[in-house]
Parts: sequence; C-alpha cells; structure tokens
Amino acid sequence: MPYVPPPHPEWQHADPAALGLDAEEIAAAARFADEHETPWRRDLAYMVTHDFEEAPPWNEPLGPVRPRGGPNGLIVRGGHIVAEWGDTTQIDQTFSVAKSYLSIIAGLAWDRGLLPDLDEPVGRTPNVDWGADGGFEPPHNDGITWRHLLQQTSEWQGELWGKPDLVDRNRAVGGRPTTGKKGTYRELQRPGTFWEYNDVRVNRLALALLRLWRRPLPEVFREFVMAPIGASPDWEWHGYHNSYVEIDGVPMQSVSGGSHWGGGVFIHAQDQARIGLLVLRGGLWAGRRILSEEWIARLREPCPLYPQYGLLWWLNTGRRLYPSAPESSYCASGAGGNFTWLDPDHDLVAVMRWIDPAARDDFMRLVMEAIRR
Repeated sequence: MPYVPPPHPEWQHADPAALGLDAEEIAAAARFADEHETPWRRDLAYMVTHDFEEAPPWNEPLGPVRPRGGPNGLIVRGGHIVAEWGDTTQIDQTFSVAKSYLSIIAGLAWDRGLLPDLDEPVGRTPNVDWGADGGFEPPHNDGITWRHLLQQTSEWQGELWGKPDLVDRNRAVGGRPTTGKKGTYRELQRPGTFWEYNDVRVNRLALALLRLWRRPLPEVFREFVMAPIGASPDWEWHGYHNSYVEIDGVPMQSVSGGSHWGGGVFIHAQDQARIGLLVLRGGLWAGRRILSEEWIARLREPCPLYPQYGLLWWLNTGRRLYPSAPESSYCASGAGGNFTWLDPDHDLVAVMRWIDPAARDDFMRLVMEAIRR
C-alpha cells in the first residue's frame, strides 16, 4: 500500500533521490517559490478592499480578515514530503481554494444520493426549493442546475448577503476576455451558455449545499474529510456576519466560497497537502473510501464553454494555463498566490502559499526538470 501520512503533525520526509528526483533541483524549486513572494501586501484587510476593483459599498468586508504570513509550501511525491519552505503550519486565508473544497462537499452529497442528478434544476431539489428565499424562481433562475453552479455557467441573477451578482459581472480571470469593465452591466445569457467567474454565484452554491445537507458545511467537511485524513484541528471555515439562515429551527452560517469579502477557509499548507493527496489518490485514504473516483473524474471534466475549468477546479487542458506542467494537471487556486497543484502523471502534490502568480509556471518547470524517473 502506498505510504499514507499518519495524523497531523506526523508526516514522513524522504530523500528526493530515493523517489526519482534530483535533490538539488527539487531544492532549487523550493527556493524559487520561497524567493518569489506575491506582490500582495501582508495586510489582507487592505487587499480585500482594494484588489478586486470594487468601489464602496461593494468592497465592504463581511467576514473576518487577518494579516497573512510569508511564503511557504511543500512538495509531496509518493505521499512523502520531499521539499518544504517557510512555515507550513502557518494558518492563513486561502481565498478561492475554498471553491474546490465546495466541490468536494458537493461530491460527498453526490456519493450519498443527496444530489443524484447534476443536471436537475437547483430549485427543484428537495429542501432547496423556491420557497426558501426565492433564489431560484422564474423567469431566469429556475433553469439553473447544479452543474451550472459548479462550472460557473449559471448566470444566476440577484443579491446575496448584500452583494449583487453585478459586482462580479465582466470579471477577467484565467485569461478570459471580457466585454466591459468589472462590475458593469452585461446582458445575462441563458443559464448554461456563458462562463463567468462570479463569487456571488459561488456563495449561492454554498447556501444551496447548506440547505441540501441541513447542517453547517464545516461540520460536513470535518466529519467526512478532514478527520479521516488526519488533518489538524486548526483550520476554520467562515461565512459573513449576515450570512445566517434558519434550518429546521436552528440558525446556521452559510460559508463563503472564498475570501473576496473576508471569511472563507483559514488553513495551513500541510492540511492543504493532505486534501490534495486525497484527491490525487482518487478519494482513497489508507484503504478507506472518502470520495468516489467517479466524482473526481467529474470534477476534472472540462467545461465545454471554458475547457480550463472543471467543477470548481482549474484544469490544464491543452497546457494553456501552465505550459510547463502536464496536461493532466489540475489545481485549486486562490487570489494572492494560494495554489494546490496535482500532477497525477508524476504522483506529485505541491502547495504554494503566497507565491507570485506570475512565477507559478516557472516553479512547475523547475519541478519537472527535477524528475528523473
């Protein structure tokens, strides 16, 4: 059986050469990541209010924001840590990496029959009906399916937690061109016919998943993922001060799918690497099935409208995003230089915290150059 790290804080380091890597070159990759810090300030409260091209009141933080630490990360091959830099137990916000964790929670629901059909309109799913708050009513939002929300093709229209979907219309992400300035009017298309990266719509998915599970999503994530893989107890997942709903008579906070307006996942690199290793290994951990292989295959299916995106995971289709990495690579990526890279061709997981986004492909190139077998 492949090596599986025991519960945190234990994790075996290995000589890179014993795992088919050039030790000097893999160390050079680690140094490169450590030396190429994101241009973001360490004052994340400033970045949240200034880096997303939003004027008041749209830029107002709604959830907790904390200063970040320095760059850090690790490279894992064969389950072993082969390189590490910075403080990999430093707990920081992880921005849109949280979207990929929402995809895992959706997969847990799919595996259990709570979400049997991704192409079912969300408003018709039991417990996520129109009457909850009107979020999926006709004439536009009633056609939105779970797949649309997971692929960012929903074109959901409305306001959630005080933020209108308009705030992220015309948002340029992943090299996609836009037709106008971010936050300006764009005529909506029919759900499922237009791809756009929109955090309000992702938060809408998080609320739908909360209503589907009938329990706080951090509890779901802890019970079915983080505890079984031996993660630390140190991570947190927050929503906003105004994102509470009542379910079965109990107030529950709906979490955010990132830290755009504060909140989101606060976590360290070692826990992120465990999550990455779980997904890389097809949802198995020490022989225990955590997430189905079928779901992991689904989250890696390219969206026809934007093949660099799957189900809230970034893909390297055609090697367009990262020319130095294999096409089979896929990633969880967050603003400010938060990155979990999975390379199934070479049994690699790499977590980069606060790396300059412009340096990611060069980091991958250095890792690829270190592989001897």
